[in-house]
Amino acid sequence: MSYPPDPNNPYNQQPQQPQQPPQPPPGYGYPQQPPAAGYGYPQQAPPAAGYGYPQQQQPAYGYQPMPGTLQANNGYINIAQLGTVKIASMGQRFVARLIDGLAVGAVIALVMALGLAGSLGIVKDTDDCTQYSYGTISYDDCLQQQTDAATGVFATMMIMIGVLALFNLLYEWLMVSLVGATLGKMAMGLRVVKESTGQTPGLGGGFIRFIIPIVGAFLCYIGALLVYLSPFFDNSGKLQGWHDRAAGTLVIKK
Repeated sequence: MSYPPDPNNPYNQQPQQPQQPPQPPPGYGYPQQPPAAGYGYPQQAPPAAGYGYPQQQQPAYGYQPMPGTLQANNGYINIAQLGTVKIASMGQRFVARLIDGLAVGAVIALVMALGLAGSLGIVKDTDDCTQYSYGTISYDDCLQQQTDAATGVFATMMIMIGVLALFNLLYEWLMVSLVGATLGKMAMGLRVVKESTGQTPGLGGGFIRFIIPIVGAFLCYIGALLVYLSPFFDNSGKLQGWHDRAAGTLVIKK
């Protein structure tokens, strides 16, 4: 059945639909951009160690190695102008102190022997006053002689103590201050240095380090013993005694 032609479309043409431009397939000529991190997308975790990637060692929590501090408490320390050096152990320091004690003891024994010989010589020269009658000139002279002898013995003992104290002062103080070691420390290969510079303590630092145990010795020597044992109480690993902390020194192995 035919229909009369449409006056608006005499040739009966079909209307054409507008054509859409072709869409390229994904990945063809247009690289896809990865989503930026921080906008709801989790970041990719770094590859695990053992698959061709060396594992980076992180320092321990709260530990930052710096000059003048121990490294992992392994018995070594970084000191300016010296580099990495070994901390002297308490056993080495004890043997060094023992050697010093023997050296000082030998000098003390010699001085005491000389002082005792002088005292005996003074006492030997005195007479027994009982052979004289009381009130006579000879008795008075004998009594005065005994008094002078006792005074001489006391003076000899005081001189002996002074000589020993001076020797101990010069031995410990000057050798540590100027050389950095006593005879015992030299024999054990130890050295006392300033923690900040690595140099010898000097007269000031050496005197502070020497005088603190001496002051402690006035308390029945208990204070001096605590000073010498105080490196055991140092939890930093430096084995610094109270006298070392006051003087800013360290005992190291050369």
